[in-house]
Amino acid sequence: MRVESVELTLLDLPFTKHTGRHMQYWLPHWRIVQICRLTMSNGVVGFGETIPNYTWAKVPEGIEERVVGRQADELMWEDDLGAGVQMALFDAVGRHEGVPVHQLLGSRVRDYVPLSWWAMDMPPRDWARQCRAAVKAGYMSAKLKARTWYDMHAGIQAILEVVPPQFRLDLDYNTTLDNTSNAVEHLKSLERYEQVAMIESPIPQSDVAGNKQIRRRLDRAVAMHFGQPPAETALAEDVTDGFVVSGGATQVRSQSEIAHEANKPFWLQLVGTGITTTWAAHLGAVCQEAKWPAITCMNIWKEQLVRPAIQLRGGYHRVPDGPGLGIELDEGLVEKHAVDYAWLDPPRHVYRYARANGEVTYLGCGKQELTRVYPDLAMPVSEAGSECVPVEDDGSQEFEEIWQAVRDGRTLRRRESRP
Repeated sequence: MRVESVELTLLDLPFTKHTGRHMQYWLPHWRIVQICRLTMSNGVVGFGETIPNYTWAKVPEGIEERVVGRQADELMWEDDLGAGVQMALFDAVGRHEGVPVHQLLGSRVRDYVPLSWWAMDMPPRDWARQCRAAVKAGYMSAKLKARTWYDMHAGIQAILEVVPPQFRLDLDYNTTLDNTSNAVEHLKSLERYEQVAMIESPIPQSDVAGNKQIRRRLDRAVAMHFGQPPAETALAEDVTDGFVVSGGATQVRSQSEIAHEANKPFWLQLVGTGITTTWAAHLGAVCQEAKWPAITCMNIWKEQLVRPAIQLRGGYHRVPDGPGLGIELDEGLVEKHAVDYAWLDPPRHVYRYARANGEVTYLGCGKQELTRVYPDLAMPVSEAGSECVPVEDDGSQEFEEIWQAVRDGRTLRRRESRP
């Protein structure tokens, strides 16, 4: 069965209303979804998706020259063909053979796989709203972008008022705690909350000695991205309780085997709609140590793009048993959201970091840069009453003065009364 043609379609898929209010300033380009359809010489069509502004592997230019005319089963383990193409190849081969994708990936070890809700950093009331929605949708855990420019205690307390006691919180700091001294003091203060289950990347992962000390002193599981430091170092120094695993089918299976030999659980981090979430379910069905809830961020979009829709119960969803991925693409939604552009810019804005004592700092960097800039400025670590929110350009002279003051990496500090 040879590949006869490749069709790539870009979508601008809206976020949910509440998620979009926050994501528009940070990652509006995650709205861009690329659908990949591969038509085979026997008429079988396989499909997949790529989030081109994030994913582990974009579909490369000139993909037709690489795959058209070649046997699908010879191509499907080539990770560098891109996320959407690889999914489509497995889908097509599975449909042709009449078997589910997980049977092509390996031996199934579970029928249901855990999935976690995902939310970026938000003020406490918004985190609570996100987690309330998660519970209603059948999730039992949330991975939250924890940031030191918020009062983390206020955020967690707001969540605990609206979720059941069994609901678990995994906090991803993306290294913003900066060093062991900050991390230990702050993270120990969170141990009072039983629902805080896991801490991801509290400080730079290259700091082996620091991460080893954090793990030794912390009474919570610590997760780190597989590969930094190298797996042999991470295992020899025992710096983590488990891993974050991502990549194509070949890379995931390789990392899974290493994790299994070391008896280290992991979660699969493969971002996308219901298409990628289903792909992750097939991988999770065969990877022995994929025991932590997967992160696909499916919940941030208004549409899953698949039929039947994925349903969660108690934080799990069933791995499809139908041929290929075991789902169908919602062609009506693809037609509705198709676009001819591949990028979205955030509106012009600055960040306003406010402390309870009235001190306010305006920063002109983007949210991605803020992860580095904030600790470099030696700002407080999760100070009580603190909050950092975007201030959008409203056309006023006041905004323009602030904008000019924070250009080129500068900051504006002044006292303001709390709104």
